[in-house]
Amino acid sequence: MSLLDKKIIPGNHGKTFGTNAKTSDDLKSIKTKILELEGIKSVELNNTVFPKEFTIHTSKLVTIEEIEEKVKAAGFHSVPKKTFIL
Repeated sequence: MSLLDKKIIPGNHGKTFGTNAKTSDDLKSIKTKILELEGIKSVELNNTVFPKEFTIHTSKLVTIEEIEEKVKAAGFHSVPKKTFIL
């Protein structure tokens, strides 16, 4: 496992996660929980695809495990998508 597999690095790319959330309100509750973490700049919600997705941008290194715990606290699951190709 590399740094990119365990953490979200700051920058323009962010990290995209799939989730089992079904409604816009579900995605908003996930966003609210994730924004509680230190170092989160933004959470972009994408409810036009299936499964629903959200992309996180950070201002410092944030572990994927922290994100998954916050999503679980909201009552949902998250699966990180593939890392971007350089």
